[in-house]
Amino acid sequence: MASSASFTLDVPTLLCIAFSLSFMPIAYLLSKALIPASQTRNRILFFWHAYDALTHLFIEGSFLYECFFSYATIAGIHNTEPFFLNQRDRIYGPAYGTGPSARLWQEYAKADRRWAGADVTVVSLELLTVFLGGPAALYICYLLCRSSNENITPRARGSAKATLWAVALSLAVCELYGGFMTFAPEWLTGSSQLATEDPVYLWFYLFFFNTLWVWVPLWVIWEAGKELHAAFVTKEEVQTSARKFR
Repeated sequence: MASSASFTLDVPTLLCIAFSLSFMPIAYLLSKALIPASQTRNRILFFWHAYDALTHLFIEGSFLYECFFSYATIAGIHNTEPFFLNQRDRIYGPAYGTGPSARLWQEYAKADRRWAGADVTVVSLELLTVFLGGPAALYICYLLCRSSNENITPRARGSAKATLWAVALSLAVCELYGGFMTFAPEWLTGSSQLATEDPVYLWFYLFFFNTLWVWVPLWVIWEAGKELHAAFVTKEEVQTSARKFR
């Protein structure tokens, strides 16, 4: 495990944490405004996917920005292969930025050092997360609004629900896969990059912020399974009834 200083709550750290959590109330207010109160499950699903989309697009999107545009130039060739973007005289990552998003990831990197630089595995996963996961979560929010709309035809609502659960199931599986591929290398190497000695870094930065993308996707998969089961059972019952009256 990586050795690190103990957690210190100063003003920059407090601002980073506040920004990271700020999308939760935004997602909650959007869910209240756009999904009827009678549809509790849809409100929860909307809240999660709105928060998911905002996090992927803005927070993780800022990580990609720092990885591609923040760097330090090193004299000579002291870096080792592989060279990010094939730049032999540069070291990329949030550690070399000076803006607010760089400070955000410098803070998180106190718990997981890979996020200070441009780790190629992490960057590759984040490219999928930001450019596929984020838009998919937004699309799910749109489908939730549509499937909750009593003013459209039953056929249109049914079509929206079918697409909703197909996309939500796919995204949930991708979220679990992304989490596994992020942390499995650390589990296999004794958590060499993780600061597991400080309880705040371990339980708040690493456990809380990351297992959200484990427990909620597992619930989404469970709900999708129930919807698929109900749809196929209903279809079989209708077909059986139709054959009896032929």
